[in-house]
Amino acid sequence: MSQIVIKQPTEGELKKLEIDNWSPWSCEPSTFNWHYDTDETAYVFEGRVKVKTAGGEVEIKAGDLVFFPKGLSCTWQVLERINKVYRMG
Repeated sequence: MSQIVIKQPTEGELKKLEIDNWSPWSCEPSTFNWHYDTDETAYVFEGRVKVKTAGGEVEIKAGDLVFFPKGLSCTWQVLERINKVYRMG
């Protein structure tokens, strides 16, 4: 899989994934380049970002469960302060 996958999970799915045990991360509005050295799954509690890849651009917002594949290079444009949790692998 070489693209970003976005889902809107149910509360039950989030509980099953044990997101309360994931690492927190937040960022103020900014733009930066990023490369994923490993697969990452993230859940966004608040905020909005645009992530641009060689294949296009996606918007990620509060309530989204997002999968970023290993090897992905992209540019993050944080439009509204983001507050998320993530797990690698």
